[in-house]
Parts: sequence; C-alpha cells; structure tokens
Amino acid sequence: MSIVVTRATAALGRLVIEELLTRTAPAGIVGLARDRSMGADLEARGVEVRTVDHGRPDTLEGVFAAGDRVLLISGHEPGQRVNQHRTMIDAAREAGVALLAYTSVLGGPTATFSLAEEHLATEQALLASGLPYCLLRNGWYHENYTGTLATTLKDGAVYGCAGTGRVATAARRDYAEAAAVVLTGSGHENSVHELSGDTAWSMAEYAAEVSRQTGRRIPYRDLPQKEYVARMIEAGVPALGARMAAEADAGIARGELAATPGDLSRLIGRPTVPIAEAIAEALARLEG
Repeated sequence: MSIVVTRATAALGRLVIEELLTRTAPAGIVGLARDRSMGADLEARGVEVRTVDHGRPDTLEGVFAAGDRVLLISGHEPGQRVNQHRTMIDAAREAGVALLAYTSVLGGPTATFSLAEEHLATEQALLASGLPYCLLRNGWYHENYTGTLATTLKDGAVYGCAGTGRVATAARRDYAEAAAVVLTGSGHENSVHELSGDTAWSMAEYAAEVSRQTGRRIPYRDLPQKEYVARMIEAGVPALGARMAAEADAGIARGELAATPGDLSRLIGRPTVPIAEAIAEALARLEG
C-alpha cells in the first residue's frame, strides 16, 4: 500500500509530500508528475516518482494498486480538468484504491463562480465512482494575493472587483498539512472537510495591512468586473484566466469564500497562518 500524490512537483504537491515525509517512510510515498526529472530531488529523498499524463489513460496503467491512498490535486488547465480528473478516478477505481481525496473548492455546490463548476463536476464523478472518498474543499490561498505583492507595490494599489466581500484564506502549507493528516490518518472515508482560514478579511483590510507593513499608502481600488478583466489582460494574464479570476472576485463579493467553519485548524491541530504573517513572509522574500 502506498500514498500516491498527483501533481507532485507542483507547489501544493511538494508541500504535501514534505508533510508526508514527517509522518511516514519515504518508501511508501509515490509522486506522479508529467516530467519525472522535475522530481529528482524527491527521488533523492527516497520518494518514488512516476511519469503520468493526467489526460491519457495509457500512462496510468499500473500507477495505482489495491489499498493505495490517493490525493488527486486538481489540475491547472481550465476546460480540461474534468476529463483529466475522471481519467484519474477511473484508474483509481479499477485498481481498488482504499481512499481517494480530492482538492475541491470551499462550499462545493454553493460556490457559483465558473472555477467551481469543474470542481463540482469532479465531486459528482468521484461520488458516482463508488470509491471511498474525502472531499478537501479548499478555500483560497494566501499566496493568491501575496504572490503578486511585487506588482501591487509597483502599481501602488491593490486591484480587484470583490467589493466589501470577505475571503477566509489560509497558507498553502496549511492545506498541505491537512491533506497529509487525511492521507495518513483514519476515519476520513466518505467525508467532506470545508477548509478555510480562521479569519476572513476584505480586500480593503488586506491593502491596509500591506500599507502598515511597508509604510506606504497602498489603497484598494475596486473596479467594475469588465474593467478588472481588461486590466489583467493588459498586464499579460491570459483572457480565460483573467475572466475566471474576476468571476471568483465576484463570488467573494457575494460571500461565497468567507466561511470559517474551523475544519482546517481542527485537522492540523493549530490555528491557521494569519494573512499578516503571510504578507510579512512575502515582503521578506522580495527584500531578500
């Protein structure tokens, strides 16, 4: 029996494997990646890395085995995710895995923005498969915002179309730790965890915290949705990605990513990382 992590060389996958290595022997961990060479550092630590293409069933032959516990990390290609996820679910079902955990979206069917549609379709496919499942409904990451701090500081403002809506973000490492807890623990079969940060904040509050930590006046500029999309496209964001980001902001304005049920902090046994700490860490990296 192995613990299998898809997208093992991407940001979340790597953090999950780091957490797993603190809980179990590396020989029992398998990472799946499109390019095995990207996981050379993981292999050097004893993790097995296998090359797969999530959308090609022929590359999944023999990847899973009966009794495996699998973390299906959602894909990064809009419009292709559902087919890729179904391919992975089918392969896991045929192998008879013991548990398939999927990184979905906070709120599941209550989230109405377009990005959530592919998550909901994947949830439905997983439930229909008959596999023992665990839905890890992740909220937004701090890194969705702190990852663009350099641009924020250059522009002198935080831009968005979330209005006064609040978003309960958590650090990527918080979500990774929760996944590792599920994969190495017991009693998570056929369960749903609504995962989010302990505290929700507004974009104006985020801008105020950036201002406080930098000593600069960084306001939040709330734009009409179409104008925000145009601004992102002008900055080099692909049109589809820009539209989906703006639609998610509109979801935040409707309160769809503000829930703080506490599932995440209960799973990891500690408070989630505050947004202020994430901002400080991001600023330190920029200064370094």
